[in-house]
Amino acid sequence: MSILKKLVVVLAIVIVILLIGFKPFMKRNPPLESGTIGFAEDRHGVVIAIGNTGLKKIKITNVLVNNNERPLNVKIQESNPLQALIITDSLDEEKKYGFKDIDSLVIEPNTSPSDSLEKVNNGTATEKDKTYGLYVEQNKSINKVIIKYRYMGIIYLKEITVE
Repeated sequence: MSILKKLVVVLAIVIVILLIGFKPFMKRNPPLESGTIGFAEDRHGVVIAIGNTGLKKIKITNVLVNNNERPLNVKIQESNPLQALIITDSLDEEKKYGFKDIDSLVIEPNTSPSDSLEKVNNGTATEKDKTYGLYVEQNKSINKVIIKYRYMGIIYLKEITVE
């Protein structure tokens, strides 16, 4: 076997090993981070600060509540760290506060809620920085929110307990 053939075989084996190890590594390090949770008094409306710690965009594909129930309404609020996320019982003024359908928006990289809070505390936050709030509305109290999302072709689930 020539040196070139050996090199190709070794390179192919290394690539296969890297590809096999990539998915488990990604599953152990999910990029969607949640932060502050706010809710209306009756917990029928919940807003959760969310962000992306990864390098690529996140696409939210589905949101469920409690025991895998479809919520009445799901929106994402796009804002900046200098403007608070809005908690509301209805979305009558959704355009005013930046509420959008989950299908029309992706979560940009480097938008971690903890990083945004740190920037606010350090005085380095700007209006160009992005923050996201997931707004979920249901006709009964919300105790758990389940977010299904796609990142780099891999599907993830994130469960968030509302306390």
